[in-house]
Amino acid sequence: MKKNLILLLSVLCASLTFANGQFEKAMGKNIPAMFSAENPEDLQAVINNLNRVGEAEGDRWEPYYYVAFGYIRMSEMYEKVEDKDKYLDLAMKAVDQGATIKPNDSELESMRGYVNMIKLTVDPASRGMTYSGLAFASFQKAIALNPDNPRAHFLMGRMQYGTAQFMGGGTDEACGSLFKALVMFDEVEKSENPFAPNWGKNTTERTIKQLCEKGKGE
Repeated sequence: MKKNLILLLSVLCASLTFANGQFEKAMGKNIPAMFSAENPEDLQAVINNLNRVGEAEGDRWEPYYYVAFGYIRMSEMYEKVEDKDKYLDLAMKAVDQGATIKPNDSELESMRGYVNMIKLTVDPASRGMTYSGLAFASFQKAIALNPDNPRAHFLMGRMQYGTAQFMGGGTDEACGSLFKALVMFDEVEKSENPFAPNWGKNTTERTIKQLCEKGKGE
């Protein structure tokens, strides 16, 4: 009896190790593919893979985070408002799925704000009042949850800049958030979770050059 119990435990442990290994392999393959996909077909294939990983694991938020990011990228590949909205709605659904698994997470809340920010840009004139408030609320919450999250500050800076441009205000606050994000990318310790978000430094550098350093030295 004892021998059988030991054998059963060994099988269960082996199965668990295999499952963890498969998750790591799938995420290690599909996260880079999500960033590098250049057309809707390839991107949808990666999103489908990530959704399957999330469904198979059941208790991991990371696949849904990257699904949301993938659908934001997908929305940018289409011109029609209805197509953009369709994929942004799917992105928000993925954020909600991730937040069910890990509530009050700074990265997921940042992604929620990102979706709302892109929703706004689809039609700023009619959506500004609604989606600007939603985006700002999410970025503020994300920063409150983790003040050292560089992506939260980067996205906040983008939102502040867009608002300043639309309303005719100054951009000092926006550029301050962007520079703060850039410092954090270098200073914040790398997460022990190999699948935690780590994107944004290069994009922040480009954004600062485009928005905050124009005209300097000319």
